[in-house]
Amino acid sequence: MEFTNSSKFQPLSLLLAGIPGLEAVQIWLSIPLCMMYLIALLGNCTILCVIKTTSTLHEPQYIFLSMLASTDVGLSLSTLPTVLNVFILNHREVEFHSCLTQMFFIHTFSSMESAILLAMAFDRFVAIRNPLHYTVVLTPPRITGMGFAAVVRGVVLMAPLPILLKRLPFCKGVILSHCYCYHPDVMKLACGPVRANIIYGLSLVLCSFGIDSVFIVISYILILKTVLSIASGDGQLKALNTCVSHIFTVFIFYVPLIMLALIHRFGTFKSPILHVTMANLFLFLTPVLNPLVYSLKTKQIRSAVGKVFKRREDLLK
Repeated sequence: MEFTNSSKFQPLSLLLAGIPGLEAVQIWLSIPLCMMYLIALLGNCTILCVIKTTSTLHEPQYIFLSMLASTDVGLSLSTLPTVLNVFILNHREVEFHSCLTQMFFIHTFSSMESAILLAMAFDRFVAIRNPLHYTVVLTPPRITGMGFAAVVRGVVLMAPLPILLKRLPFCKGVILSHCYCYHPDVMKLACGPVRANIIYGLSLVLCSFGIDSVFIVISYILILKTVLSIASGDGQLKALNTCVSHIFTVFIFYVPLIMLALIHRFGTFKSPILHVTMANLFLFLTPVLNPLVYSLKTKQIRSAVGKVFKRREDLLK
């Protein structure tokens, strides 16, 4: 194990991990992983391109969707270098400060995604509760402000994480549990007092993901109350159908996140496969499924994607 000459005993590098027990087939596992990255990047970039080039999609709902797609692209790119290094090149070593940088971006984009999901829940609430004032409430400046607030909150809240880790001595080894750098995982290698890190990490979860999830639930309680007041059954189904994509996105984002947090805090398993699986689901599943869900369930997006591809085919003829 190599350390810097600093009195804090910081390691020069850390070792990432693949999937325990499946090291012999890691090169084959890289194939579905590469496919997932390809789907995530192409799918989200397609949504961004379609929303930008289709004037009928310049509405609050789709602007928030473009923010979500941008965040998913950022999250995918944050993990891409180390994941491909581990599974394709079998290169597990990552420089300590590079690890902290990756950790910062992963947690920042995750916080941004949570905030954008909350904004999208508010968007659905306004659209169903008060459709006549939809564009009056969600004006372009307000939408821009909500997006900017999500970015600022993510950066400000997550910036102390690498700073708090850098002050700690490391002497419990250099082997991480995942193929990317995750704050609780890196923190477990420290042998100094981590009380401040634990308290701040818990505060982050409660102040960002916790508050966001509570307000999302409140939004959907109010949405359900409004939907039940609609007289016709067809009207109720139509209103709820506009929320299906968002509900599914919230589910696939928060369930792995909550389970991963619980496993890191309380889980003690002889086999770490569940731990690694939940960690990978949290980071890989959401960017892959979001563009698929919105393309399949949102008629306007599906129609606009078809028109864009048809236009390009006509240009090539």
